[in-house]
Amino acid sequence: MSKRFSLVVVLALFLAVTLVMPSGLAAREGGDLDIALNTDPESLDPVEASSSPAATVMLHSLETLFDMTEDMELEPLLAEDYEISEDGLEYDLYLREGVYFHDGHYFDAEVVKYNIERLQDEEAVFSFLVDPVQEIEVVDDYHARLHLDEPFAPLLINLSHDFISMISPDAAEEAGDDDADPVGTGPFEFEEWTRGEEVVLERYDDYWGDNAYLDTVTFNIVPEDSTRVVQVETGEADVAVFIPPYERERLEAEPDVEVVQTESLRTIYAGFHTRNEPFDDVRVRQAFNYAIDKEAIVEQILEGAGRPSDAPIAPGIFGYSEQEKYEYNPERAQELLAEAGYEDGLEITFHHPEGRYTMDATIAQAIQSQLADVGVEAQLETMEWTTYLDFLERSPEEAEHEMYLLGWGTVTGDADYGLYSMFHSSEWAPAGSDYTYLGHEEVDELLEAAQSDPDEDNREEYYAEATEIIWEEAPWLFLHRDDQMNAVRDGVEGIVFHPREQVISAEAYFAE
Repeated sequence: MSKRFSLVVVLALFLAVTLVMPSGLAAREGGDLDIALNTDPESLDPVEASSSPAATVMLHSLETLFDMTEDMELEPLLAEDYEISEDGLEYDLYLREGVYFHDGHYFDAEVVKYNIERLQDEEAVFSFLVDPVQEIEVVDDYHARLHLDEPFAPLLINLSHDFISMISPDAAEEAGDDDADPVGTGPFEFEEWTRGEEVVLERYDDYWGDNAYLDTVTFNIVPEDSTRVVQVETGEADVAVFIPPYERERLEAEPDVEVVQTESLRTIYAGFHTRNEPFDDVRVRQAFNYAIDKEAIVEQILEGAGRPSDAPIAPGIFGYSEQEKYEYNPERAQELLAEAGYEDGLEITFHHPEGRYTMDATIAQAIQSQLADVGVEAQLETMEWTTYLDFLERSPEEAEHEMYLLGWGTVTGDADYGLYSMFHSSEWAPAGSDYTYLGHEEVDELLEAAQSDPDEDNREEYYAEATEIIWEEAPWLFLHRDDQMNAVRDGVEGIVFHPREQVISAEAYFAE
């Protein structure tokens, strides 16, 4: 006996939905949509990519086995149905027929096998999403069976992750180390990438589903906040992402521009290199948390477009467990620093990006100022995004950072993605995305137990225990959940601003 979860009915309903236009509006076929994006993708290859700007571009041309809706519900995409064995060690995936890649390669079970094995063989940053998969069996052309060495509760959700997208094996082998020409099965195909300037996608007219309305989607790389605002204001851009909060009122006064605020799944934090002084002392890490007024950052810098953190992941994510906040208390911060031997203060270097997250440079400056109030001199080092990632992605012995500003979006909606990837010792850079190198044995055990237990109540308990330890150990300066603020011009319809921090224009159109 096995548990069979049919997605066919859900799929039928999904495909039956037609685009409902506002009264009096009709979709105009064609047109070129210009999106002002804040940073250049670091890669357009699922094995090499690691950021939401890369995912936003990729998802228009590459597709996953499952999709995650705006309401964080799992839906079929290239897999139509699935079946899980009673012991949780076999996943049977039943694939969509009649799907071709943009280069003509047929999508089938061999392609699924190739892509998952490629992710694992390359030891990609996100290979942990499918690490328990030991073998991919090709049962027939439209049936792949995943064999696991132990139960892995978040596997299906993980298969909706954009960096487990299916790419053409022929194109991947031909490209080699060139990550600038992804070939997928999506509604748009890759046309051109001028690094640091733009990525151009064209409608793929032989798409297996409903064809896109738009002729092209162009992602213009515009790191400067003010420039993106001006572009959407003047019509040079149809959509602009990461609108700074202080520009909201100005844009809302524009009759042809709408500002859309969306709660995201992203937590903004400042990480500490916990293997080196001074952050190898938990008292210093806790002191930094008490030294920073997170409420003021959210209210004054973000103008309410966020929520101060009370856990490493945001509310609404499965496994979220609220903790008692590190309230702003500079006196307590000074006491802890003195206990750690820094009664005369200390000096650190604080690295941060500019233009990647909402008001990131301004937030770094605010942190610098508040740390100075408790005797900490923080030298700010600003870095361009792709350079910044390269700088951080090093082993603890080779790492040069002390404190760094980053964000992490728990895009699967499951705490496994938000906690395991950030705090399990197997995820230390360069293998993963943990640049704190905390390495706590009990946290490792709890996160592993939560992965292998299918019972949701048990999993929540494991995550609650792990969160409590992480909160006490304070490998991060816990800051806030980051809300998205994007702007779209009047006449552009069907754009989706996804909680995953993605701008999706697969069904977008210009209204007549």
